Amino acid sequence: MTNPANASGTKTGRGPRAVALCGPYLSGKTSLMESLLFAASALPRKGSVREKNLTGDGSPESRARQMTIDVNVAQAEWMGETFHFLDCPGSIEFQHETACTLMAADAAIVVCEPDPARVIGLAPLLRFLEERHIPHLIFVNKMENSSARVRDLLAALQTVSNRKLILRQVPMRKAAKDGVEEITGYVDLVSERAYRYMPGRPSDLIEMPQEMLPRESEARREMLEALADYDDRLLEQLLDDVAPEKSTIYRDLREEFGKEQIVPVLLGSAERDHGIQRLWKALRHDVPSVTETAKRRGLAGGGTVIEVFKTLHQPHTGKMSLARVWQGNVTEGKSVGSQRIGALYRLQGSSQSKLPQAEAGAIVGLAKLDTLASGQVLGDETIGDVRQDWPTPPTPVFSLTITPRNRTDDVKLSAALHKLREEDAGLLVEHRPESSELVLSGQGEIHLQVAIERLGNRYNVPVSNVLPKVAYRETIRRGARQHGRHKRQTGGHGQFGDVHIDIQPLQRGAGIQFNETIVGGSVPRQYIPGVEAGVRDYMKQGPLGFPVVDVSVTLTDGSYHNVDSSEQAFRQAARIALSEAMPKCEPVLLEPILKVTFQIPNEATAKVQRLISTRRGQILGFDARSGWRGWDEVSALIPESEMAGLIVEIRSLSFGVGTYRAEFDHLQELGGKLADRARQQATAAA
Repeated sequence: MTNPANASGTKTGRGPRAVALCGPYLSGKTSLMESLLFAASALPRKGSVREKNLTGDGSPESRARQMTIDVNVAQAEWMGETFHFLDCPGSIEFQHETACTLMAADAAIVVCEPDPARVIGLAPLLRFLEERHIPHLIFVNKMENSSARVRDLLAALQTVSNRKLILRQVPMRKAAKDGVEEITGYVDLVSERAYRYMPGRPSDLIEMPQEMLPRESEARREMLEALADYDDRLLEQLLDDVAPEKSTIYRDLREEFGKEQIVPVLLGSAERDHGIQRLWKALRHDVPSVTETAKRRGLAGGGTVIEVFKTLHQPHTGKMSLARVWQGNVTEGKSVGSQRIGALYRLQGSSQSKLPQAEAGAIVGLAKLDTLASGQVLGDETIGDVRQDWPTPPTPVFSLTITPRNRTDDVKLSAALHKLREEDAGLLVEHRPESSELVLSGQGEIHLQVAIERLGNRYNVPVSNVLPKVAYRETIRRGARQHGRHKRQTGGHGQFGDVHIDIQPLQRGAGIQFNETIVGGSVPRQYIPGVEAGVRDYMKQGPLGFPVVDVSVTLTDGSYHNVDSSEQAFRQAARIALSEAMPKCEPVLLEPILKVTFQIPNEATAKVQRLISTRRGQILGFDARSGWRGWDEVSALIPESEMAGLIVEIRSLSFGVGTYRAEFDHLQELGGKLADRARQQATAAA
């Protein structure tokens, strides 16, 4: 293939630029990066998904699933310009990885399939890009499989974009032997030139087909009118029916793209290398420089400025920080602030090679910067905290309880989890004292399974996993009075404690209350704390097998022995009294009820409401999601026991993009077969 990167061309002097490739799962981002690298002769041979030899997705977990899990970094030169590509995960389960990576980019290529029904999957991503003012274009991939009209696709895309979409090309089609239309090339709407796709090499310039003239003229007028919204001079030319210079159009495209006022839309096929040259040209001319992006991010200033956007822990090299050099030059051994740069690495997929230095704009791997975390900025003066504009990890929606298969691996597991969380802040690790569970939470089943596989494969800490226990509680419906005595005689001092207690139910949320009304010293003051300790010991597991809540226990009377009584004896006496009294108080099981707020495209609202009903949920209401066109928020009360696997169904019903946030609301009585089942499951788990 002829490499335009080796053709004559002048450097723009903008330094290395970084472009992120993002989009929904299966849109073809990694294949597109492969085509871009191959077109620039950065690869001797183009890989494919089928052969599992793409430059990206080099980790065992990625290859096993044939999906991008971590950011893939690669670079290439095009006409004397250096570009770093950041291939982001497409699955919403790894959305935080994508969000952090986008912060290091000058611009983003949003890759999508040519199916109007699936463009809703772009909504969260486009929303993030718009909120952070990251310039982005849309590359409609897999056009060889498209039967949809481009104008219909563009209209669908506009419903999920708050920026004006600018179509840069219109496809040329011809009927194939089977009657299905085949895309044979495209017309560039700025240059008004027609190109025919050629297998394995750049497209051929051809004469504009006569049948394309009406469609080209219409689409070009629409493009110019959209650009004129931000250029008064162009608007005057259009009103006066004056044909604008092509240089004016190219200038407007670059300026309005850089200001994130417009979103160009290009067409092609990564698998067939269609539209790749046109995409390269757009990147070279339109992507802002590192200086412009640093100003947008508020990172411009004096001296050297480096920002870490990803942390890796590798078996042989240890901790590596993936970083963007925003200002200055970085060399091996250079001190930046209080940190000394140990080594610099050039990243090309899964391969690494040492670099002597990196200039502003470069994406590099920095070794052994142990104190630096993702989102931190390293400058000549100080190490900055994680910046305020850095993405906040999304609320976890899926959890698993993990336990090391080898009981001696507790310390290793703790260290390994710390490293995993450094790599992926979207993971949450929580120890639940009441159930003695170590709970790993994240954005879905695949997200957690990848983390669990890495614990075993990378850190040699294999773990077992089960769903977390539901936080059932129990309480009582009526009160009781009880006498409890602990008396034990041994060879020396014996043990004696004697108490009378009054037990009463409390309103929900009151907790466990201990009171005493002792008069006359029937129980000496120094032993009363022992009684309270015994009460609280027993309440950890009541007669139904669950922690007790909303109960008042009052110590009313008792007796003691001058020699044999002790705080421990009274503690045991209190436990005896409660174990005899609580079964008489009509114990009842309480299940936790969560308030769940679903955020979904409105096409899925009715389906989600039906799903809530099948999970014993109570719908509280729904409304339009603030600031999200075409999205709803549905609020409901759902038992915690019904939440298992809910996120899988929600995403299945909402084109893969629906989510929710859940918080504890209240405890509710549970009886009948459901209560029996809960007790049986708790007994089996114990």
